[in-house]
Parts: sequence; C-alpha cells; structure tokens
Amino acid sequence: MKPSISKFVWFDGKYTTLEKAKVPITTHAIHYGTSIFEGIRAYWNSENLNIFRLEDHIKRFRNSGRFYSISLKHTDRELANAIINLCKKNNIKKSCYIRPFYFVGEYGINLHVNESAPVHVAMFMFPFGDLFNKNGISVGISSWRKFSDASAPPLAKMGGNYLNSILATQECKRNGYDEALLLDLQGNVSEAPGENIFMVKDNKLLTPPLSSSALEGLTRDSVIKLAEDFGYQVKEQEITRGQMYLADEAFLTGTAAEITPITQIDNKKIGAGKAGKITQQIMSSYLDVVMNKNERYSSWITSVY
Repeated sequence: MKPSISKFVWFDGKYTTLEKAKVPITTHAIHYGTSIFEGIRAYWNSENLNIFRLEDHIKRFRNSGRFYSISLKHTDRELANAIINLCKKNNIKKSCYIRPFYFVGEYGINLHVNESAPVHVAMFMFPFGDLFNKNGISVGISSWRKFSDASAPPLAKMGGNYLNSILATQECKRNGYDEALLLDLQGNVSEAPGENIFMVKDNKLLTPPLSSSALEGLTRDSVIKLAEDFGYQVKEQEITRGQMYLADEAFLTGTAAEITPITQIDNKKIGAGKAGKITQQIMSSYLDVVMNKNERYSSWITSVY
C-alpha cells in the first residue's frame, strides 16, 4: 500500500510540495545507486511529537556518504532543523516515519564519483505504525549471503546496498515467511534485510558483531543499553545457524521494525513459539523511551512542538 506522504517536503534547503520535487532521468543515483538514506521515527504521545535519536541518525547519515566521497553541504544543525520544521510545516500529530536522503545528481555515466560531484538532499515523511506483527513473525534463512566489507562497506546506508536485501526478501516471501535472515560469507548469522537480530540464551542476549556484516543499528545500540539497564549480559559474538535454532527467544530490531519477536526460524519454533519474557520486557521499555516516558533517556528525544 502506498504511504500517505506528507504534502510538504524539503529539497536542497527549501520547502516545497511533493508534486514539485522532481529529478531528471539523467540523475546518477538512478543509474548507479549513489544515494544515502536514513530512516527516523517520530512518536506522538498525545502531547508532543518526539523524534528518536535525531542527532545520532544525522551523524550516521553524514558518515555513510564519507565512504564514497559524497559530501553533505548542510551542517548537522541545518539538517536537524529542516526535519523538525518539516514536521511542523506538515502539522504532523501522529507517529510517523521520516526519510532524509542525499544523492549524486547529473554527473553523466562517470563512475569516478568525488567531492566535485553535484549532490542533492531531500526529506519527506509519512504516518507509520507497526511494520510487522508485534505478536511475532516467522523468519526464513535466505540462500543469498550478506555482502562483506571485502566488497562494499556494510556500515554505509547506501541505496545500492539494499539490492542484496531485496533478493533475500523476495526469496523468503516466495517461501511463505514474514521476513528473511541473511548469513555472512562465513556462514554465520548477519542480519535481516533491514533489521539487526538478537537471540536470548540462558538469560544472556547475543547479537552478531559488525564483522559479521551487520549494520551498526541505532535501535540495536538502544536495545543493548536497555538490556544492560535490566542487568542482562549482552554480548556481540558470531552466531551460527544452529545456535539460532536453539535460542530461548529471538527478536529483530530496527527503526521501522522497532522490537519484533521471532517465533519461528525455518519453520522451527523458537522457545515457546511466542514473544518471550525478556523480549516483552525490552519491547515495553523501548516504547516508554520513544514516547518520552523514561527520563534516563530523555537525551535521545527531540520534541517538535
């Protein structure tokens, strides 16, 4: 279903309407995937719209382009203000998803992208609820492997990187699963197409390291901190496919997915086949944080109004 995109968008420093924000067919990013993006959530708590980890998202937004010498001309403050004011201009008073991105414009068919390449920056938003069923989803391990740092940096949120995710998603949907899970080139668990993954074993939380081609997810980082608040040991370590099958609990994390329990992997029931106690505890805590109901993490919140 096509999302109800906001009437006003931000394009190269100016607010305009969605209909007027156009790019030519000669845009380099359309041909080669030279685009960088972020996904940011803002939550309406009946009193204010609260943007989650805005500064951290902007930092990663800039860093992703550095891998490819694609530069942002706007400062972090300008980008943050553009997002805040775009929410205001659209009078958004419901939970929403914000998509800022920047891309190489008209640059011919030249693959030698450098700091002189023309770069455009844009952002839009739309109302957004649950991506997945919060009671739990089924996951299938894809035959497609997650690309490694030997080929392209997995830490960059580049448009072209997600072709790998599309293949894995298409395969898992054909096989009747809700979501895919990719292994790294060594055969260890990496991540889902757009989410990080955690497993719980003997009251410890395990998640693949960045060396397993996992994205340095901000929701992943948030969950690590929240779990440690509850006194759980959290360890980044290589995880085999077999270890995942024997998990007591498992869940995905991501801006869009938030905390999503996994109840089956490859048709094998995980734990009791429903969201486990620790998963539920973290889901509840995460919701309090994003709704600005946990003062300890108020620094993660930017209120719009």
